[in-house]
Amino acid sequence: MLVERDIAPLADDDFSPSYMRNATAYGVSSRLRLDIVLNDLVASALTTGLVYIKSDGTPWRPIVHIRDIMGAVVAALAAPREVVHNQTFNVGRNDENFRIRELADIVAEIVPGCRVEYAPGGGPDLRCYRVNFDKIGRLLPEFRPQWTARRGAQELYDAYRAAGMTADDMQRGRYVRIQEIRRLQQAGQLDDSLRWSRKSAETPVTA
Repeated sequence: MLVERDIAPLADDDFSPSYMRNATAYGVSSRLRLDIVLNDLVASALTTGLVYIKSDGTPWRPIVHIRDIMGAVVAALAAPREVVHNQTFNVGRNDENFRIRELADIVAEIVPGCRVEYAPGGGPDLRCYRVNFDKIGRLLPEFRPQWTARRGAQELYDAYRAAGMTADDMQRGRYVRIQEIRRLQQAGQLDDSLRWSRKSAETPVTA
């Protein structure tokens, strides 16, 4: 997979790349993923009545709504070339860095009748990071993120209810990327390099 260090040396007068490092995404999608934190916490709260935390809740996560990610892309495309040429931007907002327990508390306020529960013996998750987003705000003033964790949790809750999401939907793994990839591989629809196989062209992919 190409990364910034591979692409940056190729930048020249005819090739002007920019790199967007998105915070952890959330939001409603027809191809929903539940292996990302806010999407998962709201789904668990709705379908089980629990906001279940497997760590001690102290790890940090920066989060950003998918619509704000798209807003950042639009702002970068509209910006003068000299501003974005071979530049890297963290995409998000500083006040949307949260501890997992803070996100859990927000979800508990949004989803009626649920409660927060911590797994016995849960320790600090090694995936713990806060991100500074000053650069994108300074260089791309047209990027004005609109979404907050609370607003996003409400959107997710409303969408899950409207779709009739159940605990069985979560257990089947259809919304967890790695489980869905494995299912498609076992069905012969993806090969080992994660490309669609010839069989997939003959067999419709079901969501």
